[in-house]
Amino acid sequence: MAMSSEVMDDLPAMELQQSVPGSRWMRPVEIICAALLTFIIAILLVGVTARYVFSSPLIWVDESASFAFLWFAMLGAAIAIDRHEHLRLTVFLHLLDERKQAFVATVGLLLTAVFLGSLLYPAFDYAIEESYVTSASLLIPMSYRASALPVGLTLMLATVILHGVRIGNARMLIGAAVLVGAAGGALFALEPVFAYFGNWNIVIFLVFGVGLLLAMGVPIAFCFGLGALSFLTFTTSMPTFVIIGRMDEGMSSIILLSVPIFVLLGCVLDATGMGKAIVEVLASLLGHVKAGMSYVLLGSMFLVSGISGSKVSDMATVAPALFPEMKRRGHKPPEMIALLATGAAMAETVPPSIVLIVLGSTAGVSIAGLFTSGFAIAMVLLLVLAVLARWKSRHESMEGVRRASVKAIWKAVVIAAPALLLPFLIRSAVGGGVATATEVSTIAVLYALIIGATLYGGISLKKLYSMLVETAALSGAILIILGCASAMAWALTQTGFAFKLAQAVTDLPGGWLTFMGVTVLIFMVLGCVLEGLPAIVLMAPIMFPIAKTLGINDVHYSMVVVTAMNVGLIAPPIGIGFYIACKIGGVAPDEAMKAIWPYIGALLIGLFLIAVFPMLSTAFL
Repeated sequence: MAMSSEVMDDLPAMELQQSVPGSRWMRPVEIICAALLTFIIAILLVGVTARYVFSSPLIWVDESASFAFLWFAMLGAAIAIDRHEHLRLTVFLHLLDERKQAFVATVGLLLTAVFLGSLLYPAFDYAIEESYVTSASLLIPMSYRASALPVGLTLMLATVILHGVRIGNARMLIGAAVLVGAAGGALFALEPVFAYFGNWNIVIFLVFGVGLLLAMGVPIAFCFGLGALSFLTFTTSMPTFVIIGRMDEGMSSIILLSVPIFVLLGCVLDATGMGKAIVEVLASLLGHVKAGMSYVLLGSMFLVSGISGSKVSDMATVAPALFPEMKRRGHKPPEMIALLATGAAMAETVPPSIVLIVLGSTAGVSIAGLFTSGFAIAMVLLLVLAVLARWKSRHESMEGVRRASVKAIWKAVVIAAPALLLPFLIRSAVGGGVATATEVSTIAVLYALIIGATLYGGISLKKLYSMLVETAALSGAILIILGCASAMAWALTQTGFAFKLAQAVTDLPGGWLTFMGVTVLIFMVLGCVLEGLPAIVLMAPIMFPIAKTLGINDVHYSMVVVTAMNVGLIAPPIGIGFYIACKIGGVAPDEAMKAIWPYIGALLIGLFLIAVFPMLSTAFL
């Protein structure tokens, strides 16, 4: 199943990090988000300075940042709706003709409005309940923080309604409303029937229901939210108030503070050209050998990923710098896309990976351990891809290729040295326990801004503001997914499903190796359909306790989970990472689809080695 060029143009903006201008009425919200992110970075820097320079920790710093962070997440999610930047699956939607697409999209819009509207009263109730609780450090009511939930939901609902008004097709809106109303009425009428189904309701609502919403192109966050809402409403007596609490918990981990800051760091690197400087130094060192440009591409993905934490930013930085020379040497565009996509999958474990940060927060795994192991695992995958790239390049034309002069190499190294230093500072600081991922992210942003301003041309205030807003939209889209996925994961665990799954898996023959095989299959499929972060939030609370009972090291298991998920993410015909690479490289998916399978095979070999030999993940812990 191939994806048309029309679909390529409609890839999720969250993944492509393309800033779509928002509505004018959202400008005040954008300004507030930019101010909140600036405040969060500033307050964290104050805390780091007080702790490490003056040896006088400020206990109110984390709490202040947490208050601002929830507001930032909820307002950012509203901006993401306004800019159409929420992640959604469009493969199946674009199999329909244009008129049916519009109708299904309208139904999805109404369902999103139903979800947001259903949570408004519980969110206000939640904020009122929190007013009776006083914060530990600031000694103010927690309602100041919790009010972000009803305000954010109201803004999101208002934005969705405005999108519905802009459709301008009254007949289509009425038809969609009738369909949604009929579906809701049928579900209410079937409540007595659902009472007899027991855990089969999980399959109905949280598998088929969520799957149908995904296929309709409903944003992934709201697919999870609607799944959890309908499951609780039609099969249990639990109030929807519970969903708000789970969403708050899913977005409130202090570790997640580093997510928007690393997103901003990736924007800074793109704007200053620090990533391109790394690519150029590797090209000067390896460009003259056979398969040299393939090595440079893989090495660049490895190093640039260690700075930005975003695979999309990595690909957008590396591809334009290397593809012209690779074409000149006879590399076929589909092969280049295959290498780019699999290189991005390989680099996902290189710190500061946002996926690793979210996994550590969700599963309770040491971030320092994940960052340390992530480097070693990426090296294993880098090696298997490099071996395949060398074999693929055996007929590469080296005509006219010359070794770079020592002077040229030295010049490239001097220019790139400040940028090259950053990924090693991040890894050593977090891996060595010197600072937390959140603290390191703030220091890294400050470092990148100062170095970018002094050595790489700097960033204008207008550009910096647009980057702050872009970061708010992308981070809001990510964090609302985590919140809704947490609600759905809680619904799964409360049914006893997790316990029964644990029993079924532990009774399988073959022990932990069989469980590893099941894990690989589950996360490859989820990586294909859901993208990384929601798959982790959804399944980590279920799978990690099982792994622990089987004696599997949590860091080793994390590396298997992330690698399997990334293989699924770039696997056609659904894996969105594959289509992002095609979009960035300007190659039709039909052409690249055949070329990518050998590279996926190489990654599977690496995944097999990682799963079977725990030492690869734990040797440096």
